[in-house]
Amino acid sequence: MSDEILTIKEVADFLKVNERTVYRLAAAKKIPAFKVGNAWRFKKIEIDKWIAEQSSQGKEGWNADN
Repeated sequence: MSDEILTIKEVADFLKVNERTVYRLAAAKKIPAFKVGNAWRFKKIEIDKWIAEQSSQGKEGWNADN
């Protein structure tokens, strides 16, 4: 089990989206995240699980506008 913690930039690179998209998803609680001070952080294992859940939802997958 990995306890790796990712930054907004690392998650954006991993998901191949803009950093602003990751920030919006985190602020809207649509992606598993937590704050350390004013900075968002993400557990990689939770991001991997979130991706699997989104993939299983098919067309109802994640969208920054939802």
